[in-house]
Amino acid sequence: MLAEVDYVIVGAGTAGCALANRLSRDPNVTVLLLEAGGRDNYLWIQIPVGYLYCISNPRTDWCFTTDREAGLNGRSLAYPRGKVLGGCSSINGMIYMRGQARDYDLWRQMGCVGWGWDDVLPYFRKSEDYFAGTDEMHGAGGEWRVEEMRVHWDILDAFQAAAEAVGIPRTADFNRGDNEGSSYFKVNQRGGVRVNGAKAFLRPVAGRSNLIVETNAHVHRLLIEDRIARGVEFTRDGVQQTVRVRREVVLSAGAVGSPHLLELSGIGPGAILQKAGIPVVLERNQVGENLQDHLQLRLAYKVSGIRTLNEQASRLAGKMAIGLEYLLKRSGPMAMAPSQLGLFTRSSAAYETPNLQYHVQPLSLEKFGDAVHPFPAFTASVCNLRPESRGSIHAVSSDFRKQPAIRPNYLASETDRIVATDSIRLTRRIVSQAPLAPYAPQEFKPGPDYQTEQDLVRAAGEIGTTIFHPVGTCRMGADPDSVVDERLNVRGIARLRIADASIMPSIVSGNTNSPTLMIAEKAADFILSG
Repeated sequence: MLAEVDYVIVGAGTAGCALANRLSRDPNVTVLLLEAGGRDNYLWIQIPVGYLYCISNPRTDWCFTTDREAGLNGRSLAYPRGKVLGGCSSINGMIYMRGQARDYDLWRQMGCVGWGWDDVLPYFRKSEDYFAGTDEMHGAGGEWRVEEMRVHWDILDAFQAAAEAVGIPRTADFNRGDNEGSSYFKVNQRGGVRVNGAKAFLRPVAGRSNLIVETNAHVHRLLIEDRIARGVEFTRDGVQQTVRVRREVVLSAGAVGSPHLLELSGIGPGAILQKAGIPVVLERNQVGENLQDHLQLRLAYKVSGIRTLNEQASRLAGKMAIGLEYLLKRSGPMAMAPSQLGLFTRSSAAYETPNLQYHVQPLSLEKFGDAVHPFPAFTASVCNLRPESRGSIHAVSSDFRKQPAIRPNYLASETDRIVATDSIRLTRRIVSQAPLAPYAPQEFKPGPDYQTEQDLVRAAGEIGTTIFHPVGTCRMGADPDSVVDERLNVRGIARLRIADASIMPSIVSGNTNSPTLMIAEKAADFILSG
């Protein structure tokens, strides 16, 4: 291990892998990428349906849990985060989604100059390898492969037709700035195999002698001297080590890891640090605040007279057929992303752009990782894209091995509760349309007994769960209270940046993995331009 390098990147998720690739292009600098998890050579990372075996698996997941949530009727949730090369891109749903132009224009209006839609679009295109080739919205030849899904389900087509019957149009592409409509999702796969951050950005440059990638290296403190980041302290294979930097430390540890690491290093709200037994180096009250996440409400329906994955995956013969199809064709259920059909629409006419996203699946289960139900069914999961509720992530101890307190604060806002109840009603309206009638859908989650506003709020608390999109805990802004400035420098600490989903001032209207990659691309340009 080198005692001194030019750059240390903490966290080898999507952002960290991309940054390592970009910064190490200069052969005159040394880049050290530190990942607390192991290598991404686990079979179930490569096979798309393997997310079922990666989530809640300590080999690939931090296995965090939230505090008990009042808005979820006192339930605590599993809170998956990737702990492996590739980070969350090794265990996520592989959905390629940018959000809406409105999201980024709002960032610019909030004072984040250079972060409007026209500013960020070139960075999305830069790393993209779009299956249909290049145009004014898409790039080709980059590292981040985007393909059409290699699976088709009649039950999903029927749901799409039912959505059309209530006025939700079909669209060919969710990623042109306006994602309204319905379509099968595009995915980060190549020929039915997952493409993660490590495969896309690290493997092609594995021969660079100036790029060092260390796994099982858990960073637990930044070395801060005179409010300058001088290096990091980490433990690898039980041995504590330090490395110093000549240029910068970049945190890419995610919306949970980055604020936690700042607080472990004494940067954060003074009262919280003192309670955790951590000496205060720099009081920054917004560190760990502003947590936003997409809460999904998973409505499930029994059907008859049409095929779903439930009956196929619950029989030995069906499982064998699924495996054989993937082996021979790299298609079918084993090539499936967790969600196949997407819809973007409004919960009411009051919204200028879609504020709801549906992930529709030809299956049902109690929770991710459980076996599918033995009867034919589908799930219509709907989330509020722009929640008003704000939560927090904070250290509870000076021991880096103890997970921080994760408090998403779901459904704390009255507006969020209204959107949730409207979402359930809209889902029921879609399911009641003629295209689904031949299959006699019967709601069993949450169930038809929930009808009043009070009932539906309680139902949302019972069936609501994270869709794994935490952002915002190291908020970017032009105001002095923000954690990072518009060039992602941590305010008050020199030579320290953050480049991951934690810097989002407000959550984007869709899945968050590819927006995180865009952030890394911009961060690399900031760093390289001095």
